[in-house]
Amino acid sequence: MKALANAGVPVPKVLDLCEDSRVIGTPFYLMEYCPGLIYKDPSLPGLEPSQRRAIYTAMNRVLCKIHSVDLKAAGLEDYGKHGDYVARQVQTWIKQYRASETSTIPPMERLIEWLPLHLPRQQQTTVVHGDFRLDNVLFHPETAEVLAVLDWELSTLGDPLADVAHSCLAHYLPSSFPVQPGLSDSDLSELGIPTAEEYFRMYCLHMGIQPTENWNFYMAFSFFRIATILQGVYKRSLTGHASSATGEQTGKLTEFTSNLAWDFAVKEGFRVFKEMPATKPLTRSHHTRARPQSLPRTPGMRSYVTSTDSSPAHVSKGVLVFSPEGLSPPVRELYQRLKQFMERHVYPAEPELQHHQTSAEKWTPSPLVEDLKEKAKAEGLWNLFLPVETDPEKKYGAGLTNEEYAHLCEVMGTSLYAPEIFNCSAPDTGNMELLVRHGTEEQKARWLIPLLEGKARSCFAMTEPQVASSDATNIESSIQEEDGFYVINGHKWWISGTLDPRCQLCVFMGKTDPHAPHHQQQSMLLVPMDTPGIKIIRPLTVYGLEDAPGGHGEVLFEQVCVPKENMVLGPGRGFEIAQGRLGPGRIHHCMRLIGFSERALALMKARVKSRMAFGKPLVEQGMVQADIAQSRVEIEQARLLVLKAAHVMDVAGNKAAALGIAMIKMVAPSMAYRVTDHAIQAFGAAGPSSDYPLAQFFTRARALRSADGPDEVHRAAVAKMELKRCS
Repeated sequence: MKALANAGVPVPKVLDLCEDSRVIGTPFYLMEYCPGLIYKDPSLPGLEPSQRRAIYTAMNRVLCKIHSVDLKAAGLEDYGKHGDYVARQVQTWIKQYRASETSTIPPMERLIEWLPLHLPRQQQTTVVHGDFRLDNVLFHPETAEVLAVLDWELSTLGDPLADVAHSCLAHYLPSSFPVQPGLSDSDLSELGIPTAEEYFRMYCLHMGIQPTENWNFYMAFSFFRIATILQGVYKRSLTGHASSATGEQTGKLTEFTSNLAWDFAVKEGFRVFKEMPATKPLTRSHHTRARPQSLPRTPGMRSYVTSTDSSPAHVSKGVLVFSPEGLSPPVRELYQRLKQFMERHVYPAEPELQHHQTSAEKWTPSPLVEDLKEKAKAEGLWNLFLPVETDPEKKYGAGLTNEEYAHLCEVMGTSLYAPEIFNCSAPDTGNMELLVRHGTEEQKARWLIPLLEGKARSCFAMTEPQVASSDATNIESSIQEEDGFYVINGHKWWISGTLDPRCQLCVFMGKTDPHAPHHQQQSMLLVPMDTPGIKIIRPLTVYGLEDAPGGHGEVLFEQVCVPKENMVLGPGRGFEIAQGRLGPGRIHHCMRLIGFSERALALMKARVKSRMAFGKPLVEQGMVQADIAQSRVEIEQARLLVLKAAHVMDVAGNKAAALGIAMIKMVAPSMAYRVTDHAIQAFGAAGPSSDYPLAQFFTRARALRSADGPDEVHRAAVAKMELKRCS
């Protein structure tokens, strides 16, 4: 406040600061008493129209003065972080809401998905007040002069447009709104009060800037923030600790303001849609490169030429990018580096890696894999899977969208060994995303960091042999609270990764309350794998393959004691977490299936061009040509469906993409199964052998028709959603 006063911003004169909490129980400061008027009612009753306009103009000008402070000259350069203010604020208020949540409010859930995906790409950094509104401004009793701006406790360095939007909240609230009277049912023209649009244009004129296009985003965020604050008041009222007498009625106000926020999100969506460029005819070419016989496993290379603008701005406007050439330049460059790494390091290493999987040392990690992981780290090809909406500050991953990652994941899918080399393999990816989304700081420090560094592996324990686990509510394993611990008892199987000696963490799903509502009986615990009572019964085989060194274990949990702080998100949240975890996991599987289907087809084409049967090359046989044509069509169809699902996840959130995710989980494994089957047939006796990756591809595709939900479950889900849409 002293710095602002020296910069010409009207603030009360600060007298002294006392940091000794013993005086009144908290640090405090003294400021000079400042006489003046504070207007609680934004309609300014009792004033003339010209006076009202003058009040709002003065308020606007003083906000411009705050945002024009020279940070360096005022000594405020380190008053807050520079850049990504809105992203940090969105995450902060999402966490605040989750901490005060008492029931599911659909518009809040939609906003929690939507806001991180539509962050402003460009933001200025200025001093921001954080709570700038009319009743925090002190006016001269006789003129429209601002004497002081009050209540600076939320001030920091940030995006000035957040302040502007916050100061316009009253324009969209009714006059009967209990917390703060509004103007939405007033005739602003008659009152002489500028509309929100006029107020914003006035601000831009005073600041000498162009009006931003995404004003609706800032309004959506501002109302989301207010809704979160109201939810906090409501929760405190339920426990008798509300700071306001109106605490109990704020429960309904939360939904009201969140609906206002969502209205602005919808307006922003329509604005983006209207600005999308008209689509142009697409030209596409395929190039598949055959390799010499000495390297039979190298996949076909997919190449497209497209007229799509590849600038980052284009990508942000919601255009479906179904070609690598349509990616933004930085992501396209990452894509090319990934392909080059696969060519130089991964494909040539496959024979040795396959030999290790069948050797006496198969249950120990391959030194070659560890060496390749270090190379991938050094080249920045590491932890590519974390979506930007989960990690907006890019603390843990590459900051890619789901759609961008889809193109890279397809490349990784061309080799069964590649995902681990780039630290992008299941089940670790799902467990890491779970920890980023829901883990406490202590849980992240203990488990997330080693997983991100590739120093540890993990597993996910849900499926049980005694029940049909495709219905997660059937889970019988128990989690009971005893003496400050949770005690686990249960029998699990198909727990991928359990046999890997690096597996340090098991994310365990069990029932904490069998009498709760159906989807609130389950909870998730983080269980250290060295906890007494965990017994690995045996490794299971997938069509005879052991998938060493991780394997798929059958595991018994008997009286396994886990500290209470290892609970994820809270008791009864297990089903909710599982659904959130499985969505991205399913789409990653489907992305990889596209990759190995491309490779299978490339191997098939190279094979039939080099083999003779019944007096002519196999490539000239009609049935072979039909299989090639059908394979190409099915791969293209599946790819477009996968990319569309990823695109919807990015622009509308995982819940909105539920239909698309269910459809691709139906389509991709069956497509990969058929394409690989055609390739095996074309290879004759060599097809099912271990000389080529086709046998492993085939078993993987068939297994994925059951893993992460069988085809029948996804078909039923798609049918229900489709029938609901029809009704």
